[in-house]
Amino acid sequence: MNSLLKVNNKYFTTVIAVISTIIFLFPVYWMVTTSIKPMSGILSTTPQIIPREIQFQAYVKNFIQDTEILRFFLNSVIIATGSMILTLLFASPFSYALARLELKGRGWMIGFLLVVQMLPNIMLALPFFILFSKLHLLNNFISLIIANATLSMPFAILVLRPFFMSIPKGLEEAAVIDGCNRFTAFWKIVLPLAKPGLLTVGSFCFLHAWGDLLFALILTTDKSVRPLTVHLYTFVGQYGTDWNSLMAVATVCVIPIIIIFIAFQKHIVGGLASGSVK
Repeated sequence: MNSLLKVNNKYFTTVIAVISTIIFLFPVYWMVTTSIKPMSGILSTTPQIIPREIQFQAYVKNFIQDTEILRFFLNSVIIATGSMILTLLFASPFSYALARLELKGRGWMIGFLLVVQMLPNIMLALPFFILFSKLHLLNNFISLIIANATLSMPFAILVLRPFFMSIPKGLEEAAVIDGCNRFTAFWKIVLPLAKPGLLTVGSFCFLHAWGDLLFALILTTDKSVRPLTVHLYTFVGQYGTDWNSLMAVATVCVIPIIIIFIAFQKHIVGGLASGSVK
């Protein structure tokens, strides 16, 4: 009887997992199919779950005939990569200090980071605009990189701190005995051991900056520095929406996210689980 209940629970869990996966992936499926439907199929009164006619005109129009979109794609890569590097550059030593040093008010710092992490992006939009306008950094990659890195910093510090705490102090002490100073021990011993945490944080910081729209709209007006997310809004007009092109570009915009999760899935899942437990 117990074995039968276990089998039934296993099948029930599998069915629930399959249904949940279908529900979560259906918007992605609908986005891809919409990009290859003709406009008549998109605006049909009866929704076409399976496209009756397939065409790739939207992809040819936006990626072959008009190569301007490649510039927006490159802008997104520059902003996301720069934000990720800047976040790791500052979050790593800060989280290491919170994990290793007996800092006065350390608990208050961690609580402050938790509160800041919950603040909505819109609260920082106007201060950033005023700051960067006075520094003459509007319409500049630097402003977008700094803005996105600032928002990612609390999350990065809170996730990396448990990884540094889990690394035995004896390894650093042994490195110091062998002639290393604290910075060298941090760089050559601690950081390589915290690789899962760095990959986890780096991936999420990249994806956060990749999907940013608010700062890109507020801090830029020049098309030469605007990312792909802003370009998507050019397909939405006052009297209608070019759904084919919008969904085709959105599909390509999602590809880097899929690649990152496939490539670093093991590290991301393991890093989040390890960091949450420790």
